[in-house]
Amino acid sequence: MTGLLILVVYVALFFGAAFLLTLIRRRLGQLRDFTSLKTVTFGDESAVVPDRVASVLSLVVVFLVWGAFTGSKLVPIHVPGPYTGTTSFTYTAETPDGSTGQGTVTVTVHASDAVAEPPEPGPATGIVTSDSATVAAWRSVLISAQRNDGTDARIVSVAGQAIAPGESVSVPHGQVVMTAKGSLNFSPDKGLQMEPIWMPSPEAVVGQFIDIAQNGYQNIPLLEHVGWSLWRVIAGFLLGSIVGIPLGYAMGLSGWARGWFDPIVEFMRPVPPLALIPLVIIWFGIGEEGKIVLLFLAALWVMIIAARAGVSGVNITKVHAAFSLGASKWQVLRYVIVPNSLPEIFTGARVAMGVCWGTVVAAELVAAEKGAGKMIVAASKFQSTDIVMMGIIIIGVIGFAIDILMRKAEGHLVPWKGRS
Repeated sequence: MTGLLILVVYVALFFGAAFLLTLIRRRLGQLRDFTSLKTVTFGDESAVVPDRVASVLSLVVVFLVWGAFTGSKLVPIHVPGPYTGTTSFTYTAETPDGSTGQGTVTVTVHASDAVAEPPEPGPATGIVTSDSATVAAWRSVLISAQRNDGTDARIVSVAGQAIAPGESVSVPHGQVVMTAKGSLNFSPDKGLQMEPIWMPSPEAVVGQFIDIAQNGYQNIPLLEHVGWSLWRVIAGFLLGSIVGIPLGYAMGLSGWARGWFDPIVEFMRPVPPLALIPLVIIWFGIGEEGKIVLLFLAALWVMIIAARAGVSGVNITKVHAAFSLGASKWQVLRYVIVPNSLPEIFTGARVAMGVCWGTVVAAELVAAEKGAGKMIVAASKFQSTDIVMMGIIIIGVIGFAIDILMRKAEGHLVPWKGRS
């Protein structure tokens, strides 16, 4: 339910921000640049450039939604959180001889990181003796209220509503369910905020980052964890490129090579790297070789397909023109096919690097002692969600930085991309 609400809020903020920004720009006047002078922009990919204001707003919205649904002190607005405080509800007990009485159950709901003393029991009448309990937010507490009311007493109603084993009744600030043995299980209202064990607040993640950056995690510095992951990803990606690009060229230029390797490539491409972990352990052991091989396989198929697509996408008129001018096959490969296939290869390289970063956690499941993925896996065993979130953010930021560097390299090395 909370996840669906987060999605609805995010979509609403997306359209709301777009509408508001459009109104502001219309008031201030349209920006005059090369793109604005085009007569046709819809469907023209070159006319679609990232709106930097939208990028900034996107990050702000993600932060605000994250903070609002985790009760962060860094954001001004929060969705309703779990109930904390003292509440009570009444119940009626009855004995086989018809004697009855009404008692009060008083419950103190405290924050999950705090401790509270049981409150004073409320008033009671007849055979009933009131009860009290404490419970942490997002949790429930079993209240055997009838144990004070005589061995034969049983609860017949809660808050004036009849109840039987397995049934539930809504009470102020929570809900009561009767167990099969006639006890009452009280669950306080959880609100719409997410429990820290499922989603920590931004300041909790930042706090863990500062602590681990200063003191390390499991006696290993944070930079060393990140450095090992980076080394494994780069090694696997480079090996996948060294093998995959020539093989892709061969499949794009030779019918025999395509027929020979195509079944293998198309069979292995859909297989997730995670499924290969048992075989990798059996074949290559639990050392560094197994981790790098797993990342190599994650990058290999992407680079093969990218190189093959690059060759297939070369304009055939350029090839004909080169042959008509007397070029040899080697010269056509060097001066026509390779330069014109590089844009596709760079695109594939960016995808392959992303796949490798997505696989590094799985690769470091293979008995790794260091690495960002290892840190995430170890933290998850202790339900340290803040460390897990921190590791995910670190991997995402580094992956994004690498993608930007590859875009810049593509712009410098392949300036002819998009030109005829």
